[in-house]
Amino acid sequence: MEQLLHYVWKHKIFPLKPLQTTDGQNIEVIDTGLWNQNAGPDFFNAKIKINGVLWVGNIEIHLKSSDWKVHHHDGNTDYDSVILHIASEIDYEPCRSNGEKIPQMILHYPEYLIDNYNELIRTARYPACYKIIPSIHKMILHSWLNTLQIERFEEKTARIYSLLEKYNNNWEDVFFITLARNFGFGTNSDAFELWAQTIPLRAVDKHRDNLFQIEAIFFGQSGLMDLPLDDYTEKLIKEYSYLKHKFQLSASGNCRWKLLRMRPGNFPHIRIAQLAKLYHSSQGLLSKILENNNIEELRKLLQTDTSEYWISHYTFGEKTIPVKKSLSTASINLLIINTVVPFLYAYGKYRNKSKLIDTAGLLLEEIKAENNHITRMWKECGLEAAHAGDSQALIQLKKNYCDPKKCLYCRIGFEFFKKASH
Repeated sequence: MEQLLHYVWKHKIFPLKPLQTTDGQNIEVIDTGLWNQNAGPDFFNAKIKINGVLWVGNIEIHLKSSDWKVHHHDGNTDYDSVILHIASEIDYEPCRSNGEKIPQMILHYPEYLIDNYNELIRTARYPACYKIIPSIHKMILHSWLNTLQIERFEEKTARIYSLLEKYNNNWEDVFFITLARNFGFGTNSDAFELWAQTIPLRAVDKHRDNLFQIEAIFFGQSGLMDLPLDDYTEKLIKEYSYLKHKFQLSASGNCRWKLLRMRPGNFPHIRIAQLAKLYHSSQGLLSKILENNNIEELRKLLQTDTSEYWISHYTFGEKTIPVKKSLSTASINLLIINTVVPFLYAYGKYRNKSKLIDTAGLLLEEIKAENNHITRMWKECGLEAAHAGDSQALIQLKKNYCDPKKCLYCRIGFEFFKKASH
């Protein structure tokens, strides 16, 4: 019932008696923080006072406090920012990676919540209007989804144009940065974008026929490669040192790569290796994409794997059972949805080529709807995506209307208020 504890904390369903740490210090909760459903602590940027002193940081919640050690948080620096550990059973004292003890608090959910648990979870996960969705006419929903899809196109186009201003209207460079961001597949997207902005593409182009040298620059700029753990990494570090001096490179220290709760195939090491192989083998990739409107040909253009070293590795130095690490069809589809399609639309608008704009929309209709927590939520509400165009619209609906509570600007919200008034 850890999720129920999350709910209790998020909605401040606290007991009437004063909150205290396990060692008797008074706690005042100012802001419970932002609920995190990805890797890392459970709530980000919380604000609490402990004995009158303001603390700003992250919150981690477990059923048993010993789960802190079971999940190896004690040696993970990503959890050093935790300012309060919450558990319903205290059997362990959590510590940061440097051994410093973390304040913790015991928290139970009220008994009445058990009886209402299903309803509480449902209303926490679904928008308030979920009950009326099955009764709304399909034409109204279809029209609204089309509008949301265009909104999402325009939003992504604005982002591409913003990058073009920064990179002197170099479409190939902006395409690489956007493609790299989407190689992060959500969890590492921000880190990949920061990393891509440190890659000197004109310097890389001079060594484009040498995959090893591309890997040296790509991994060197990532900050993931520190020690010569084996022959490959030793050679890679030496090559990067030479290229770094040659091109006066400086790696960004801001890339916060996430590996926790992630399948090894999604580790940034593998994604960077795949991106290096793709960059090595596909010169003028954007031009080829703009000239092609066939979904299967686009998938072939984006298909990639890794160099030989990564067949038997997921990280540096740790050898594993050899497995060829090619991009899956699902991953390629996501790259088309989030990179190729927006660029077709943006370039079409920029050059006033309506055919490219039309192609962007048609491609989304050829791709299977995305399967993520947002699309699954809408499906449970009775609103199922027929294709990727619909799933993009549903993501737009959740992020731009439901999350900020802009129900008055939503057509489903309008139907909800109209029915409620009868």
